[in-house]
Amino acid sequence: MTGYTMLRNGGVGNGGQTCMLRWSNRIRLTWLSFTLFIILVFFPLIAHYYLTTLDEADEAGKRIFGPRAGNELCEVKHVLDLCRIRESVSEELLQLEAKRQELNSEIAKLNLKIEACKKSIENAKQDLLQLKNVISQTEHSYKELMAQNQPKLSLPIRLLPEKDDAGLPPPKVIRGCRLHNCFDYSRCPLTSGFPVYVYDSDQFAFGSYLDPLVKQAFQATARASVYVTENADIACLYVILVGEIQEPVVLRPAELEKQLYSLPHWRTDGHNHVIINLSRKSDTQNLLYNVSTGRAMVAQSTFYAAQYRPGFDLVVSPLVHAMSEPNFMEIPPQVPVKRKYLFTFQGEKIESLRSSLQEARSFEEEMEGDPPADYDDRIIATLKAVQDSKLDQVLVEFTCKNQPKPSLPTEWALCGEREDRLELLKLSTFALIITPGDPHLVISSGCATRLFEALEVGAVPVVLGEQVQLPYQDMLQWNEAALVVPKPRVTEVHFLLRSLSDSDLLAMRRQGRFLWETYFSTADSIFNTVLAMIRTRIQIPAAPIREEAAAEIPHRSGKAAGTDPNMADNGDLDLGPVETEPPYASPKYLRNFTLTVTDFYRSWNSAPGPFHLFPHTPFDPVLPSEAKFLGSGTGFRPIGGGAGGSGKEFQAALGGNVPREQFTVVMLTYEREEVLMNSLERLNGLPYLNKVVVVWNSPKLPSEDLLWPDIGVPIMVVRTEKNSLNNRFLPWNEIETEAILSIDDDAHLRHDEIMFGFRVWREARDRIVGFPGRYHAWDIPHQSWLYNSNYSCELSMVLTGAAFFHKYYAYLYSYVMPQAIRDMVDEYINCEDIAMNFLVSHITRKPPIKVTSRWTFRCPGCPQALSHDDSHFHERHKCINFFVKVYGYMPLLYTQFRVDSVLFKTRLPHDKTKCFKFI
Repeated sequence: MTGYTMLRNGGVGNGGQTCMLRWSNRIRLTWLSFTLFIILVFFPLIAHYYLTTLDEADEAGKRIFGPRAGNELCEVKHVLDLCRIRESVSEELLQLEAKRQELNSEIAKLNLKIEACKKSIENAKQDLLQLKNVISQTEHSYKELMAQNQPKLSLPIRLLPEKDDAGLPPPKVIRGCRLHNCFDYSRCPLTSGFPVYVYDSDQFAFGSYLDPLVKQAFQATARASVYVTENADIACLYVILVGEIQEPVVLRPAELEKQLYSLPHWRTDGHNHVIINLSRKSDTQNLLYNVSTGRAMVAQSTFYAAQYRPGFDLVVSPLVHAMSEPNFMEIPPQVPVKRKYLFTFQGEKIESLRSSLQEARSFEEEMEGDPPADYDDRIIATLKAVQDSKLDQVLVEFTCKNQPKPSLPTEWALCGEREDRLELLKLSTFALIITPGDPHLVISSGCATRLFEALEVGAVPVVLGEQVQLPYQDMLQWNEAALVVPKPRVTEVHFLLRSLSDSDLLAMRRQGRFLWETYFSTADSIFNTVLAMIRTRIQIPAAPIREEAAAEIPHRSGKAAGTDPNMADNGDLDLGPVETEPPYASPKYLRNFTLTVTDFYRSWNSAPGPFHLFPHTPFDPVLPSEAKFLGSGTGFRPIGGGAGGSGKEFQAALGGNVPREQFTVVMLTYEREEVLMNSLERLNGLPYLNKVVVVWNSPKLPSEDLLWPDIGVPIMVVRTEKNSLNNRFLPWNEIETEAILSIDDDAHLRHDEIMFGFRVWREARDRIVGFPGRYHAWDIPHQSWLYNSNYSCELSMVLTGAAFFHKYYAYLYSYVMPQAIRDMVDEYINCEDIAMNFLVSHITRKPPIKVTSRWTFRCPGCPQALSHDDSHFHERHKCINFFVKVYGYMPLLYTQFRVDSVLFKTRLPHDKTKCFKFI
């Protein structure tokens, strides 16, 4: 108060006034700061508390600051306008969002349509290309048909003869019987199928006299024949067995003739009948010599000139192996070519006509007058002189050490037992066969037995006496397997035998082995040969070889097949069209009649095999003149050709002389489903593929949930009766093409490799064409053959794990090749590919063809394979040596030839390829 008064009254100087002012300003600032603090801190807290308390009132309508409904906020006019704007904008946004989604959906649909259009365009391009190819192929086929001016033949409708027999006018002389006057062709239409009725010998009196072994063997082979029928009314041919008769039974000619004429279908003269007299011994009775056989044919091993009717009767070989197959292990090998003895002969002549030496006439005097009745004495002197000269080691014996076998007069009797004679022939390069001295004796059982034994062990027969009628001589070309020398040339026989080269000698021995094995060795071969002789004479084609009926395993398909870039990426190569039309089969039955007529001579005489003994294949292959074949031949006649020089690029030109052809893939598998599916997928889009036949070798069926890939062509899964590698080569009826690509389920082949192999095979249809090469080698220390898979400059085998071959070889492998080889394959579960190479090389005498540089196949992700086992190669060594014993020689041939796909991948302009020259 004092201070204040002092200030009002002027105070005491300026200093006191300044201090008071400072103090007053500080108080004001402090108060102001405090006030601001209260306002900024406490007032928001109080307001927050107050507002929260108000919002927690029970009545919702008393809320002042709580959330309210839209309508309450819009009570004010300007708020209502804002709300309207907000709602309008929201609706527009919703509409725009709906339009946006609709546009996005339309864009997606349009994108899908664009992709579909692109795919359809690509498909249309492919379809257009395929249609162009189909049109081109159709034009070629049309031109060929127009050139041929005849429709393609199919399996003909079978026409059977009528029950009633029209009858034939009797010939003037029964001895003059030939086919044109003693055979009723009306009972054998070309499309009849050649039905044959075989009489049951037990129903006739002479049946009880027959040798049980001969009768049993004959009945067994008749039941197995494809031509035999039980309906005698439709038969073209009637067959009756009359011998061999058991000893000591003697069947009188009058009694036998009476029983023959009492046969139910004899029809007074026995036309279209064949009377078969089989012999097991060298002294078999000539039962039919004094029997009037009418117009019936006679088939036996002994004939007199007065009895034999050339071109009508048949000379057959003796039935040595009545009920057993020949043992190939006992047959000596065909090499070495030269054996211990140059030639051998053992025999004794019990009765002769007249000795030329006793006539005291010289050889020149005999030739000036009538020909001598018997040259045997001159033969004996000449052969003994050769033996005494020591120029070559020969063995001739004209007196048996033991009692000689019974024989006909003027015939050289056999010495010793059969086993002893075979042992001597195994040491002989040539076997002399001296024909009977009686000129009226055309052929005898003893002479036929000598011929049989010589062929069996590989001794080349030398027949002295050109007048002899050898078995099936009007069909077989005997000069390819034997030497037939007139008896007056006996002094030149030694020179003739020494002049033969080793190659010619080996060829004759191989042909002789084939003749023996095909026509003489068993009862089946003899019976089938008799029927084939008659059927070929009357020009009826053979029945098709039966195909193996495929028991299909149902499976589900539809899985989209992917494309392995390593397998199917061929760059810009045009490998060929992928067929959109149904698969087409190879033409069948184009030459089922003409082959019997035009190829008659060649087919029977081309070693090592005939057409007509075995039924023909549906594909009617034909022998090339330069090749030797087994069965019905595998030189394959082209059925058409391109114009040539078309200017196509190399990979676009399929090659070969068949303008339109596909191939079938045959794939053997065993419990490797994943590997199998991968291999099948790799075949997707493969050109010229007709079908895939999967041979399911496992007894366990595929998984029910297994989904098979859709590769654009049918996949046929075939169930087998047993687990056998031989199933790979069965001629399944589902295989409708000539070309077969045999492939393992783990082999990796690119499409371009497959197509190149197919092109090469089309120009070498009688060969195996494939990829993995192998060769055989001679093991000097062990004196045996070895199987070798090392890389080499030459090869002799192409494994069928990836190879093309003709379906005809499947028939030969399954039905013609010796059963011992197939048994060996089953025993080792191995070597089926070696067996096929042996077969083809034996037939063609050509090596296989290897394509590309690939030597083997590797499958890193595959399960363990059979070839990974060490015993695999030991078994293959054994197989090769066993097969050599069965064939009698090593048929495999070496080659250093290989086909690589150089020009196949060369890109050249169309206008340049026509003028391309190889330099």
